[in-house]
Amino acid sequence: MKIVDVRLTGLSGGTVEGGWAKELTPEDDVHTVVEVITDTGLVGVGSTFTSSALVAASAKLLKPLLLGERADEPARVSEKLRQHMFWQGRGGSVEHAISGIDIALWDLFGKSANQPVARLLGGLYRNKIKPYGSLLFAEVDPLREKLQQAVARGFKAIKLGWKPFGRRDAKTDEELVRTARETVGPDVELMVDAGGSEAFWPHGYKWAIRTAHMLAKYDVTWFEEALPPDDFAGFAELRRHSPVPIATGEVLTRRQSFWPLFDQKCVDVVQPDCTKCGGLTEAWRIAWMAYEHNVQWVPHGWNTAIGLAADIHLACAMPVAKYVEFLTPSPYMDELIKTPFRPDADGLLTLPDKPGLGIELNPEAMKRFGGG
Repeated sequence: MKIVDVRLTGLSGGTVEGGWAKELTPEDDVHTVVEVITDTGLVGVGSTFTSSALVAASAKLLKPLLLGERADEPARVSEKLRQHMFWQGRGGSVEHAISGIDIALWDLFGKSANQPVARLLGGLYRNKIKPYGSLLFAEVDPLREKLQQAVARGFKAIKLGWKPFGRRDAKTDEELVRTARETVGPDVELMVDAGGSEAFWPHGYKWAIRTAHMLAKYDVTWFEEALPPDDFAGFAELRRHSPVPIATGEVLTRRQSFWPLFDQKCVDVVQPDCTKCGGLTEAWRIAWMAYEHNVQWVPHGWNTAIGLAADIHLACAMPVAKYVEFLTPSPYMDELIKTPFRPDADGLLTLPDKPGLGIELNPEAMKRFGGG
């Protein structure tokens, strides 16, 4: 089974807000579906959190190395791409494109072997995993409504992030967190994401440690991206003194970029995004590094149902895993595949048991959103 082509579809028309200073619109193209096509007719599906223009440019570089390769050896093939790109784009958007290809190759491997990806990643430690509904902060009244809707959709853990939190004053920050806790009650887990990877993040360690102490009063599960993503020394200091667990890692690419987080004891929770960090292959390696360092691994997943499927498979194949991120509501989560993921009565997602990722693209949705 040989690779004969790669098909890219940029998604637009259903893009949700990002919380960034230059806010996203529904028409913005920031997610790309990657399909790897084989000479047998089998097609593998992947996804990357990157615009189709960047993925297309990267794919032009990668195709000569990819076409004609075996389609059932994802780890070797994606590493071949990575090694040959050191001089063209070490990490960054080229690695994002490799990520989408790698996920699609794992889907193909599973389909050709008639096995779910989780089993091929080493075996199943579980077949259910808890999703946390991932939302953006808002002003008090709309925030309360957002939270009520998320709880009604079955989420028993919710993460809130980005503006206005951390963008106004400490009083506002606490009012938002207090509103969240009062709205969802004591039995729904709450996580807080400051969004320190936003352009020109203004806060440092002093703000972060004061905020961490405030969050502890509301039983927050972790404090995410309190500092700019490259401030490893700051994260290490924050982790030592914070009363709540500290999380980061979503913007890093390649497993080597994560080594300092473990070596310098920067995090309690590490958050690689398999649609950016190098695909399932790299995310699997990073997750095992986290396990060996007794750091909790939680996949970042502000993306599509394809990325969520990949995260569920990896979470079920790791000895210790507690959560996957579930962007909600989002058309790319809720409409892109024929059988959308939904929390069950216990607030859990079930691992698809069909071969590969176990999902099937919805042709109508792909046509509607595939204008990127």
